[in-house]
Amino acid sequence: MNAHEQDPPAVSSPASSLRPPDFDDALYLMLNQDVAGAVAAGAYASGEAHYLAHGAREGRRYLPPLDEPVLPQGPVVLSLALVPAAPGFTPAPAARLMAHAVEALRVSAGGGVFVSGWIDDAADPLLELRIEGEGWSTSLAGGMLARVRRRDVEAVVSTSEPHGFGFWSFAELGHPILRSRRCRVHLRTARGVGVALDVECRGIGDIELRSLVLAGLVENDWFDSAWTAAGIGLDGGTGDQIVALNRRITAGAVADPVVQHFGPAGGTPTASIIVCLYGRPEYLPLQCALFAGGAGMEGCEFVYVSNSPDLADRLLRDARIASLVHGTRITLVLLSGNAGFAAANNVAMRYARSERIIICNPDVIPLQPDWAQRHAELVATLPAERTALFGLPLFYETGALMHGGMYFEIDASVLTQPGGLAARETVRVQHYGKGAPPDTADYLRARPVPAVTGAFISCRRDVYERLGGFNEDYVFGHYEDADFCLRAIGLGITPWLHDVRMYHLEGQGSARHAAQQGAMIVNRWLFARTWAARVRDGLLGPEPSHKMMRTPAPRRRR
Repeated sequence: MNAHEQDPPAVSSPASSLRPPDFDDALYLMLNQDVAGAVAAGAYASGEAHYLAHGAREGRRYLPPLDEPVLPQGPVVLSLALVPAAPGFTPAPAARLMAHAVEALRVSAGGGVFVSGWIDDAADPLLELRIEGEGWSTSLAGGMLARVRRRDVEAVVSTSEPHGFGFWSFAELGHPILRSRRCRVHLRTARGVGVALDVECRGIGDIELRSLVLAGLVENDWFDSAWTAAGIGLDGGTGDQIVALNRRITAGAVADPVVQHFGPAGGTPTASIIVCLYGRPEYLPLQCALFAGGAGMEGCEFVYVSNSPDLADRLLRDARIASLVHGTRITLVLLSGNAGFAAANNVAMRYARSERIIICNPDVIPLQPDWAQRHAELVATLPAERTALFGLPLFYETGALMHGGMYFEIDASVLTQPGGLAARETVRVQHYGKGAPPDTADYLRARPVPAVTGAFISCRRDVYERLGGFNEDYVFGHYEDADFCLRAIGLGITPWLHDVRMYHLEGQGSARHAAQQGAMIVNRWLFARTWAARVRDGLLGPEPSHKMMRTPAPRRRR
């Protein structure tokens, strides 16, 4: 029957015998919201009164079953049984028990742990979440517990005040762990109320776990901009945990690559062009064809490194054909997984045979057929400090300028949160002359710049090695190039721009996946944390005051 029908509660001895010994009035009302409404309206004296009158006969729940599946985006239900609290966690009296649920617990054998759920803790904030598995445990507290909006929970608790009922967190334990079917999760509030839950624990691969965490940065319902809110959420330790997980995945992907050489083997190349491929195999033969035959290319070699193991057979075939058709020297480095831009280039550099390293995107193609000869003349005739590390102007296929060097800006943003306002600082990387007419001389002239894009970087091998290559903390791609140049400036090496022109089919040289946007949030957060102070020291804006950015008088090497 409907809980709002006001039949008198049963009080006879047979009905009273229906009361289970583990019946908890508060839990019964939590699990049966219509009964809770009826009790609040005065139709029943308590949840127990309703259970004895009708609930037992109707098969109403008075304890949640252990094995009820709950999806992260599913209905708001309490689906986990209570178990004894851990030492130091004061069990919550039934009257003080807050509605809550742990909806997802994912554990990788490598040591990654992801948890998400919700709790009605507006009056007594959730302070700590501890997870215990077989032979391992981790404590997530403070900034490690990201709070997000849950509109479904808001509808159930009928609140008019904004509050982040949802929570999620991630920890990288740094060592392999055993995966069991169930784990114990302890929740502790600011007032010391403790709840312990037995939670179904699902095993997950490291790569799938990384995608889950990264996608969560953009898919959660934040109270404001995901870019700002998720960035703040990374500050408390979650950002470093994601970087650690990515480092571990990367180390596995670059271990024991398959390396094949094609084309003529004699002599030392004048330049090694390193190209990172991901998801777009067609760029290898296309790029080789468009580069081949240009003046100066006879001394160059290509080193292609693939982040897509599923494309290995096609790339091997295409590299062999391209080397035969164009007489091009090609080394193909095949990785076992997606190591990202930084690690892939660092691995490929080991197989480059030249003292001049060129990092080039697969969708960068010559605008000037004799670019290689021009490039070689610059290296041979200019002072060494002007060619230690430099980039080139890049153009859209329409002819408009895309890149004439890079500079930095710092933005401040304010996030509206339930607890008040939170300030956020972001370092933006800007391109000189982006969208300008192709003959805009100010952006094409040779000059020192704060940074150049990783779409095309030319540097000496010893410079690359001294810098330790690209920083592999960045996930997938973005910001490694700016980080590389700022580290160079810190060592007294000035990035330059020289006028040898290329097209860049921006964004077309790699495949995208759902976690890419989340990775960009992590990279933006990491870059700002690492470089904001250094950028302020004379490297801010399109006209930086740093002494290394002053254009010296023109001169040629004797």
